[in-house]
Order: sequence, then C-alpha cells, then structure tokens
Amino acid sequence: MLLIGLQATGKSSFFQRRFADTHVRLNLDMLRTRHREGVFLGACLDTGQPFVVDNTNPTREERQRYIAGARAARFRVAGYLFESRIDDALRRNAARERQVPERGLRGTSARLQLPTLDEGFDTLSFVRLVEATGEFDVSEWRDEV
Repeated sequence: MLLIGLQATGKSSFFQRRFADTHVRLNLDMLRTRHREGVFLGACLDTGQPFVVDNTNPTREERQRYIAGARAARFRVAGYLFESRIDDALRRNAARERQVPERGLRGTSARLQLPTLDEGFDTLSFVRLVEATGEFDVSEWRDEV
C-alpha cells in the first residue's frame, strides 16, 4: 500500500489506525536513508510480508520504485491519496511537535501528481481527515479530487 499526500495530512495516523497490526511501515522519517528503506522493502517483497509505504510519494516516478517491485512480487497494490490542501497542511504542521519546514511542504505540494490506475495500482482511494472527530473518510477513487 502506498500513502500519497502532503506532510501533515494524516498519513501516519491513518497507518496506525488501519494497518499497524498487519503491515510493516516503511517510512523515510524513521529509516533515514533510501538504502535502509530498500533493505526493508526487499525483505517484505522476498517474504511476502504486507507493507505500507508511509512517505509523501508525490510523483508517478517516485511511486514506481515501490509499485514495480510489488507487482513483480505479485502483491496487490493499493494507493491512498490524502486530501492535500496546502493551507490545512501548513496549519496542522505548525501544531506538530516535529515540524516540516514550510519550504519543504510547499515543495511537495508543487510536485504532487494525482495517481492513476495505469501506474500499476489495483485500487485507489481518496482519504480526508475529518478534523472535528479525528476520523478518516475514505471514498472510492473517481480520477479527481
């Protein structure tokens, strides 16, 4: 599974609530280097261990590094695009203990490309954080936001 969206849109919280008991979390914030991430990814692919890529994954090219390997290892690939309004993400980021520099958030926003099924996804969903309740609204993908 690939989580896609700006920083501070709820991706890590979504992982914790939905997949922490069943999937390995691959995340550059935690692993720090692409080499380490690749080692963990390779172990998941080699053993059939379900995993979630909890990075921003903003571009088609960046997503391919995970999709190609997962497809070759016969995984089903699900994508979750998180509602990524820059003003909302900046506000939530300001309230975080560990903040992403504004420049980084805006840079991710500028590069964000909507995912498409033809990238190799089996399913795509749109996820919106409902701030009033802290819950997530997950809807079927409609090739639009």
